Amino acid sequence: MQLPIDSLLLRIFIGESDRYEHRPLYEAIVLKARELKLAGATVLRSPMGFGACSHLHTTKILRLSDDLPMVIEIVDAEDKINAFLPVLDAMMGGGLVTLERVRVIHYRDQRRSAP
Repeated sequence: MQLPIDSLLLRIFIGESDRYEHRPLYEAIVLKARELKLAGATVLRSPMGFGACSHLHTTKILRLSDDLPMVIEIVDAEDKINAFLPVLDAMMGGGLVTLERVRVIHYRDQRRSAP
């Protein structure tokens, strides 16, 4: 799969405890993106953050937080990301979604392309 140089970055900010149909929301989003053949998805777990309510989520407090910030990043062609947004909308109960135009630079492992 070759991404166009000018693509779109979909960034989804949610909480670790957010759920969709009895599974973690971040997992459900990644699996749906894979099912719909988006180029790829990465989930990042943050040790600290806060959202609209200014409630601090951190691993530094004596008790471990059970709702740490999660960020899901998906990069693909603009039309594929735009087609995914209604699917994502149906899955999200809360959170924040951003879109950015990005320039994709491909690095290939030369050893893999050799016969």
